[in-house]
Amino acid sequence: MVKERRPGAGGPAPHPPEGGAHERSGLGGGPRRTQPRAAVVETLGRHGEFVSAQELHALLAAAGRGVGLTTVYRVLRELTGAGLVDVVRDTSGERLYLRRPAGEHRHHLICRRCGGSRPIDARVVEAWAERLGARTGFAELEHTLELSGACGPCRGAEPAKS
Repeated sequence: MVKERRPGAGGPAPHPPEGGAHERSGLGGGPRRTQPRAAVVETLGRHGEFVSAQELHALLAAAGRGVGLTTVYRVLRELTGAGLVDVVRDTSGERLYLRRPAGEHRHHLICRRCGGSRPIDARVVEAWAERLGARTGFAELEHTLELSGACGPCRGAEPAKS
């Protein structure tokens, strides 16, 4: 099986004992669920678009949820390690996070102008990586795929080229 390379993931998440704190956390791996952690997870899930840690922190503050920026970063790191978020980098290199639907591995096409995103069917990439691993004898392959461009509405806003 090919695993997506997750920036910031410090290795595989530990396997908790059945019924342990990891299961109660709702993170699929990580410490027990706390109110600040739940607020981060819920806000990220409701946002529905890629968001930076600082933007997520601002959303939490605007909603009156007193969660520190350090906690936001820690929870995002846990979610990334558990494979529960998609992570991309913007043009400045900052990581952006999007809550991944349960059990789905996704890639996205990102607009460099407005930051909008669209999930893409990347099965051909996954199949290619599997074949490459089999052909070369490599196992536990990891990969990163980032595609960016200008979306239709942004392209329509630019002046015609002569």
